Amino acid sequence: MDPTTIVALALLFALGAALYSSVGHGGASAYIAAMALFSVAPETMKPTALALNLLVAGFGAWRYWRRGLTNWKLVLAFALTAAPAAFIGGGIHLPAIYYKPLVGVLLWAAAARLLWQPKALAERAVRPPPWSITLPAGAVLGVLAGLTGTGGGIFLSPLIILNAWEEPRHTSGVVAAFIFLNSVAGLAGNAASVGYLPKELPIFLGAVFAGALLGTWLGVDRLPRAWLLRTLGAVLTVAGAKLLFT
Repeated sequence: MDPTTIVALALLFALGAALYSSVGHGGASAYIAAMALFSVAPETMKPTALALNLLVAGFGAWRYWRRGLTNWKLVLAFALTAAPAAFIGGGIHLPAIYYKPLVGVLLWAAAARLLWQPKALAERAVRPPPWSITLPAGAVLGVLAGLTGTGGGIFLSPLIILNAWEEPRHTSGVVAAFIFLNSVAGLAGNAASVGYLPKELPIFLGAVFAGALLGTWLGVDRLPRAWLLRTLGAVLTVAGAKLLFT
């Protein structure tokens, strides 16, 4: 990569990490979109996004856990089936034309609901979901995570919020841990792709870590619950657009 491309990608990655980590996400869909803008080779995009995801989601999971914002029972309720499914999905090469439009539209629909009366949505009473729902849902989310090269948080967050299974700030803690586990499994499922990681990866890791410092600070301490939902709606809108138009 030429120096201009490296600097531009680092800045975009940092911005993506700041935005996504504020709601507990790793930012993989933003990293993929940024790389697509600069015509990065497809075989490089997926492992690079997962590697950056690992750092941002891992740091976010640690920071939310330290503040007591991680419902580990809810994490396991999805991750027990999602992580193995992400391993399988990471090794599947399904033509994007089959899943991108459907997933993109679903993300936009979820974003629209989150952006409509977010204060009322954020203040609903929460209840834990039954494992008879979370285990099969986790398997589906894991396959999607592996296929798309993401940690699956863009699918899990709206599912938890819209069903009132956890309040917004704790949802961020759950999702950060879920994404970290899925990213590990997805990368392991496509281990051969590690050979395509760019030599500029240390620069990009530094950029997303800087973004995650800001984003997690906002998510843990600063953003009110309604604004967390507005931010999540913006994240889903960006992620949906990436799937539909790239």
